[in-house]
Amino acid sequence: MVDTVWFVLAIILIALIFDFINGFHDSANSIATVVSTRVLSPMFAVVWAAFFNFVAAFGFGTAVAKTIGSGLIDISIVDPLVILGGLIGAIVWDLVTWYFGIPSSSSHALIGGYGGAALAKAGVHALILGGWVKPILFIFLSPLIGMAAGMALMVATAWTLRRARPRIVDRYFRALQLLSSAAFSLSHGTNDAQKTMGIVVGLLVASQSLFQDFPIAAFHLTDLKEIPRWVILSAHAAIAAGTFAGGWRIVKTMGSRLTKLKPVHGFCAETGGAAAIFAATALGIPVSTTHTITGSIVGVGSAWRFSAVRWGLAGRIVWAWLLTIPASAGVAGISYLVLHSLLG
Repeated sequence: MVDTVWFVLAIILIALIFDFINGFHDSANSIATVVSTRVLSPMFAVVWAAFFNFVAAFGFGTAVAKTIGSGLIDISIVDPLVILGGLIGAIVWDLVTWYFGIPSSSSHALIGGYGGAALAKAGVHALILGGWVKPILFIFLSPLIGMAAGMALMVATAWTLRRARPRIVDRYFRALQLLSSAAFSLSHGTNDAQKTMGIVVGLLVASQSLFQDFPIAAFHLTDLKEIPRWVILSAHAAIAAGTFAGGWRIVKTMGSRLTKLKPVHGFCAETGGAAAIFAATALGIPVSTTHTITGSIVGVGSAWRFSAVRWGLAGRIVWAWLLTIPASAGVAGISYLVLHSLLG
């Protein structure tokens, strides 16, 4: 069964389901601030975010996809069961954190699951250890960068507009927040959809011997240098559909429980977060958009008033971040062993 084209195609479908869940789980990243400031209603916000998630398919490169596909796991040990086990680990962790309203990282759930399944198959030699440095490092750096960017923008904006009337500031930033929300949704789609692309292409390359007689040429991949257009479009369509479906439990945490936001705060948080994610994407670093926007919101809130941030809630979120990779890796490793015993 595992040595069939149809089994591989079924895993590709599961990868796109993960991408959908990623968008569903992370939709709050894109819309929480613009909803909490009442610039857009939740329905219009998810349509706005989903549109820009999909538009990100055009013109932003595939550096992150190549990092996921070839920079973390030795491709020689990758097989359909490794990919499937990794996806199960990521999906389970995403659904658990979604259910409890915790804004954890789908990105780190995916790479944790991928690594956990590979470890279960071949041990530590399966990992390209140097490739894990940046993703692990940015667990800590991305929220700090987001926090610094959000705080700096908030301080600069407050200083520039210190003599402006609050009503005028609110009016202009309600319009500007539409742009900052679009920019953040674009950065979210750009970085997050590429992770699923890397998984799909790695699977196709590892299973290429099965596709020798397959009639569709777009499935005949021999290396990870080029990402087929159908993979790019399907990944972005899946994450956009998930964003449209929405993740309302996490919206409440991100948009109102962490700190109270006005349009000027939302603009600074989204702009700072988007800038940090675009920079990471250009460098091929798979960062967590959840970590980045949470850090940016905290930076904006603390710049306004340090006590405005609910630091106890922020601390619980950080614990969820630290647990994501080992938890998803553990579920994926167990999933791989079960799958191997049943199907291997």
